[in-house]
Amino acid sequence: MKVILIKYGELTTKGDNRKYFINVLYNNIKKALEEYNVNIVKNRVRMFIETDDDVMEIVNILRNIFGIHSIVIATRVNTNISEIEDNVLEVARENDFRTFKVETDRADKSFPIQSMDFSRRIGALILKNISNISVDVHNPDYLLKIEIREDYTYIYHKEIKASGGYPVGVAGRGLLMLSGGIDSPVAGYLAMKRGIKVDCVYFESPPHTSEMAKNKVKRLVEKLTKYNPDITLYVIKFTDIQEAIYKNIVPTYMITIMRRMMYRIATKIMENNSYLCLINGESVGQVASQTLTSMNVINNVTNIDIFINIIASAIIGPIFEEILFRYSLINKLEIYFSKKLSIWLSTIIFALCHTGIYTMIFAFIIGIVNGYLYSTKRDILIPIFVHISANMIATFLFGYNSVILILGFLLIIISYFIIKE
Repeated sequence: MKVILIKYGELTTKGDNRKYFINVLYNNIKKALEEYNVNIVKNRVRMFIETDDDVMEIVNILRNIFGIHSIVIATRVNTNISEIEDNVLEVARENDFRTFKVETDRADKSFPIQSMDFSRRIGALILKNISNISVDVHNPDYLLKIEIREDYTYIYHKEIKASGGYPVGVAGRGLLMLSGGIDSPVAGYLAMKRGIKVDCVYFESPPHTSEMAKNKVKRLVEKLTKYNPDITLYVIKFTDIQEAIYKNIVPTYMITIMRRMMYRIATKIMENNSYLCLINGESVGQVASQTLTSMNVINNVTNIDIFINIIASAIIGPIFEEILFRYSLINKLEIYFSKKLSIWLSTIIFALCHTGIYTMIFAFIIGIVNGYLYSTKRDILIPIFVHISANMIATFLFGYNSVILILGFLLIIISYFIIKE
């Protein structure tokens, strides 16, 4: 019989809380599959799902549930040697391969043959009954796994990677300040992956913001519900406050004051609905206003813990930009232009995507340095590391003014030695 076997991964490290985490995961899975005819059985190390419905359709839903490390579609048999051997051959014949390896996990210590000896026995059986194949224990085409447990034995070969993390809800509830950009939904995704049940708040200011912008936020919420069902979206009318700020605040401080007001409102929503944290996608160093000084001034308006998600911002931003502007754009430009011209074109496009003269200068220097690094080394990890380091240094030195020339000069020197190697 085919069953879906779920591996917990990180949940197995939780000690005394392990049972609670598994129960939350069980309830999340049960809710996600409520429209399907399934029977779910759980224990401390695995969860098993029996169904007559479309197995792959269910697997695709399970892949988006946090707390699941991996999923396998296994053949379940009774734990006796002859039945295992008969079904192993049937499973192996379903696939084409030239080399293979057998791994046995003997969780049932009463089983009379030890793991290594049973793997050798099954390997010999496969070699005898399937022609033109050989054993390769280092890099096999086909890896057959056998889990021998007290009640049943499970035979499978393909392990499907899932989302990992902790089950949504084990860490409490948080409020996500959602905008139309990429950073805030990524911050929400990462918060959910650590077990936080997320709801969202969006500030609209017609006519300063369009209906299209609000609809985009609603679509983002729909995408997040794949990982966190039943998300509540609070839409806050912000027009009157924004226009009052325009009339009474000098332009230099408008953005800071607006964000402080948003935090005040979000804090009230949190207090009235028992949220434990405030989540946003502010990106350290991504724009000129997002320095640590500016963010500290904004955050001081509330005493609620705020997950700025520096990891999401200082790391995901540079990774995304390097993959887009170096790895993807330079490779495409080099089809039509020389290597040097491709670097300069990608750098100009990269700089123009930023706002503010100092930010554009900083982006231009990063673009030139990382363009040459990538074109010379063809290793995208090097420019990603340089970009992350440069963003953090510039941020901690509070801005992109006189520091930019010193930092740019250092980047050029470092890149020269890396290329020379």
